[in-house]
Amino acid sequence: MAERILFDNDTGIDDALALVYLLSRPEVELLAVSSTPGNVSAGQVARNNLALLQLCGRPEVDVAIGATAPLEIPLVTTPETHGPQGIGYAELPPPQRQVAAADAVGLWVEAARQYPGELTALITAPLTNFALALRKEPRLPQLLKQVVIMGGCYFYQGNTTPTAEWNTHVDPHAAAEVFAAFEGADEDRLPIVCALETTERIELHPDHVGRLAALAGCPEPELVLPGDPAGRRSTAALPLIRTLSDALRFYFEFHRRYDQGYVAHVHDVFAAAVAGGTAEYRTRAATVHVGTRPGPLVGTTVADFRGLWGRKPNARIVTWNDPPAVSDEVLGSIAGLARRLGTG
Repeated sequence: MAERILFDNDTGIDDALALVYLLSRPEVELLAVSSTPGNVSAGQVARNNLALLQLCGRPEVDVAIGATAPLEIPLVTTPETHGPQGIGYAELPPPQRQVAAADAVGLWVEAARQYPGELTALITAPLTNFALALRKEPRLPQLLKQVVIMGGCYFYQGNTTPTAEWNTHVDPHAAAEVFAAFEGADEDRLPIVCALETTERIELHPDHVGRLAALAGCPEPELVLPGDPAGRRSTAALPLIRTLSDALRFYFEFHRRYDQGYVAHVHDVFAAAVAGGTAEYRTRAATVHVGTRPGPLVGTTVADFRGLWGRKPNARIVTWNDPPAVSDEVLGSIAGLARRLGTG
């Protein structure tokens, strides 16, 4: 049986890679992609999603927009991290389709009701749209088969503030609502949380891009090199390899600028592999609290693994994963898609 997935993202370089990976998996039935403001505005997220679906030969997949701002605080985007359009140096042609008439929140609720117990919700963005969907349909924790969230950090340094991860920091009020909605749910229905301590282990390097190209049969494997002039475009023959190379090059440069090396932490790819059922991982149930008060701890996520608060768990936090296996799986699968698509 196919894995039916509804994907909510804020595309984002690693969101883009996650979307392409899902499209490369024959056992994944991607029902729709909903667009949440985060790395870029909701409108730009939707344009990126439409263009990527078009590039991957899947223009029939609906793309919807829901919220255009976080629940209670102003939107802050990340052009320094993902580029002004959210996909680094990549240049995609304007999509030929428009966003769906239905908004993302209605799409979430309709899909969950149509496929009770069958739908996996994958969220690699701030939790704004999901929080609004829970307000509209409080039974989502029972209707959904599984929820996979990329967000938060626990006993681990944040990537936005010393204690906060980006997605949760953008809309902490939405995150707090989502975790509260799952408190007391059966353990197998609790969200699987892919937090920074495991997603930062999924690193790509320039040699991974070369390997991706080689696996796809692309004649130019050396596509991304440190020290090349900023903004150099890939000349790879395959459009998908060209796009991903140009996007990842920007991401490599960002991480090097912040003294993390010429690497890319592709957080959302791991979450996509979890949702698609292709990643090995272990989890531990916990009660998650999200800081929402203004100040230095806003967006901070705290996990009670020992029941000290006397509250029921509301999440399953990933405590172990296998980065080399994830990289092998993702690169091989995307290379196969690039090869099938050809030169376009």
